[in-house]
Amino acid sequence: QVQLVESGGGLVQTGGSLRLSCAASGSIFSINDMGWYRQAPGKQRELVAAITSGGVTNYADSVKGRFTISRDNAKNTVYLQMDSLKPEDTAVYYCNAYIYRLGRGTSIHWGQGTQVTVSS
Repeated sequence: QVQLVESGGGLVQTGGSLRLSCAASGSIFSINDMGWYRQAPGKQRELVAAITSGGVTNYADSVKGRFTISRDNAKNTVYLQMDSLKPEDTAVYYCNAYIYRLGRGTSIHWGQGTQVTVSS
């Protein structure tokens, strides 16, 4: 069994900051790519940022220069630092991870989601 548990969401004013965390636990041998997605009401889930096990990052154009993804491999945790937040960043944020388990290979796992609301 593998679990991804997110924390750090909440309500913030325009221009404010939030830091999301996502910790993976369970029968994990190694973790490859990790990432953050978001889904606003009535819209499709979209990639926000991703990071490889080696630290190479990728961002959606809409968050470049405002959001920073990082990870602590020793803690199996990925973070998303969100600065200069805008109302259009309001969404449920989900983390995911490609996790390798002995005898089971690699599979993608998702967190339960955390709400981020930016008031204008």
